[in-house]
Amino acid sequence: MMSTKRDYYEILGVSKSVSLDEIKKAYRQMALRHHPDRVPDEQKKEAEEKFKEISEAYAVLSDSNKRSLYDQYGHSGIDQKYAYEDIFKGADFSSVFEGMSGFGSGGGGIFDEIFGDLGFDIFGGGRRRTRGSGRSRGRDLQIAEEISLEEAASGVEKTITVPRYEICSTCSGSGAKPGTKKATCPQCRGSGKTVVSSGFFQLAQTCSGCRGEGSIIRKPCTDCNGEGRSKVTRRIKVKIPAGVDAGSNLRIRGEGEAGTSGRGDLYVIIEVTPHSIFARHGNDILTEISVSLSKAILGGEVEVPTLNGKVSMKIPSGTQSGKVFRMKQKGIADIHGRGIGDELVRVDVQIPGKLTAQQRKLIEEFARLSGENGSKESFTEKIKKTFS
Repeated sequence: MMSTKRDYYEILGVSKSVSLDEIKKAYRQMALRHHPDRVPDEQKKEAEEKFKEISEAYAVLSDSNKRSLYDQYGHSGIDQKYAYEDIFKGADFSSVFEGMSGFGSGGGGIFDEIFGDLGFDIFGGGRRRTRGSGRSRGRDLQIAEEISLEEAASGVEKTITVPRYEICSTCSGSGAKPGTKKATCPQCRGSGKTVVSSGFFQLAQTCSGCRGEGSIIRKPCTDCNGEGRSKVTRRIKVKIPAGVDAGSNLRIRGEGEAGTSGRGDLYVIIEVTPHSIFARHGNDILTEISVSLSKAILGGEVEVPTLNGKVSMKIPSGTQSGKVFRMKQKGIADIHGRGIGDELVRVDVQIPGKLTAQQRKLIEEFARLSGENGSKESFTEKIKKTFS
């Protein structure tokens, strides 16, 4: 009789030539997608069947002997060699999540990271700590802070306003009214979870009576309404180092929200206000200055703006419009301490739009001395072309 079971490779969405690591990856993704705790109540039965199906496929394909037998004889080879429940004996489901510290040590590790937020224990094996027996770290926060280019270049200390939840000072975080205590949840008897068994398969899910806490509050704290935390606004000083750029992410440990096992972190996202005369390129800054025609021809000193005020810069005679000069170490300090960038100064030679009679006479005399007076194109027009 032909088996009605679906192909194990098809169930996991992989080809027959894939490696064990790829099988583990495919199973992990499907386990997350089809776990019964992640679907509406009306879809739970279907999800449970799907979850059993992909778990059976993984139990066979992750075992080299069972996989070899399956590749040769299909489902019939597996059914003859192993009883249904025996398929799962020795199946290393934990190896799907290997390489993560803390796995298999009675809680934590990748099961907490991947499945912990969903409120279930994937196989009911007690690996994951419940909210009743474990402790959680507070939530991380993000705050955007806008600074000027000058502040980004030199570094600055800012005081930022952070709204966050902190442990309620009235009940010390218990959520219970002072003078009272929490009571053991009668539904889960303090475990924080309920377990449903179906043959080889066990599904542990968060207790709906206490939401996984293992205890209930009969008389809640009036200040935090039993939450155990209250929202406050804090002003925090933040040192922004020299060299930060737009999008830089500063992590301030312990300044996030409070949790039962400590605070989360605060991430300050830096935004740099666009500058009116400077543009940043890495650790260099770019600017443009206007130079008169006579200064460009004769050379001399010109005044150049920098992030720390104006300085004098010498330009040679015959400077062309568009010429770029480099001023060493007038840019932005490298955030990793690898020196200071430069300032690049582009020269824009200004051709006068109108000439006085005397200026025109002098220009024409210059043109005559330069042998330009016989040309159809005036010297002034050539100057304009040269410096445009």
